[in-house]
Amino acid sequence: LYNFNIIDISIMDGTLSSVLISVLIIIAGSLLLYFGAEGLVRGSSSMAFRFKITPLIIGLTIVAFGTSSPELVVSITSALKGNGEIALGNVIGTNICNIAFILGLSSLIRPIKVNIKLITSDILLMLIASALFLILLLDGEISFTDGIILTSGIIAYIVWTIFEAKKTKYITDSDTFAQELPKATKRLIFDIILIAGGLLILVLGADLFIKGAIDVARMFGATDAFIGLTLVAFGTSLPELATSLVAAIKNEGDISIGNVVGSNIFNILGIIGIAGILIPIRANNIQTIDVGVMIFVAILILPLAWSKLKLERWEGALLLTIYFGYIYYLYLQLPK
Repeated sequence: LYNFNIIDISIMDGTLSSVLISVLIIIAGSLLLYFGAEGLVRGSSSMAFRFKITPLIIGLTIVAFGTSSPELVVSITSALKGNGEIALGNVIGTNICNIAFILGLSSLIRPIKVNIKLITSDILLMLIASALFLILLLDGEISFTDGIILTSGIIAYIVWTIFEAKKTKYITDSDTFAQELPKATKRLIFDIILIAGGLLILVLGADLFIKGAIDVARMFGATDAFIGLTLVAFGTSLPELATSLVAAIKNEGDISIGNVVGSNIFNILGIIGIAGILIPIRANNIQTIDVGVMIFVAILILPLAWSKLKLERWEGALLLTIYFGYIYYLYLQLPK
């Protein structure tokens, strides 16, 4: 009996050590994703300034793209490695996390005022993008053609956003807008180093992050779909979480909700679009309920935001309850 106890303890120690190593790999991957995105944004913004591109265009394209680059690189890397469920689960889970968790937590900290223009334009576009995603996924795959359709959508969205922003007086004030952007470096070579280094670090970070997440989840019998919908989705949402929480604390609610809605649109149209062009993505274990919850919270945010043009604390609590209820449902689906 004593010997069996020793064996049990040694096995347990080995499992705990493996979990600890995998968790450390996830943390390292997350840090690399963060710093890689920072380098990419700084280098790209600096180069854009150098070639006389306006701060408005930089902010609405390069910076917006850079902050979503962790999701993009993780999804593309997963798809190319044959883990299509992680790629799809990442986007679906991230979109749920962005609204139900990040926006819920932000409005719980401080009620968020909502600009009516955001409701009548971006939130509606997010709903249209979500519906389009559902239609294209009905055959269980995002094909090359589907990828072209989605990518065309993100290009049209960026062009439309720039056109609309130029009509808004306070955004076209270049001096004010430029203060929010990274400054130009002293030499072009530094821009190239930042861009190339940022991309390399992003790829390395994505590889580590996916490996660690898969190792941890599979130790507990989780599927690729579960990994993408939970661990990977939450990890790649950290930049949006940090941005929204800081904005909420500073009472800049428009940034919180604008950040989330814009990210969700880019995730569907840009990330899945580009990944689909590179390689067909099959949704083997992605369930209808997963896409359903993503669309449900996207629809739910419309009446919540429309009511008094503010997200109240109780509404934030409701969103958080939905998120944790969904995560608990996914947990119950794991093989016992």
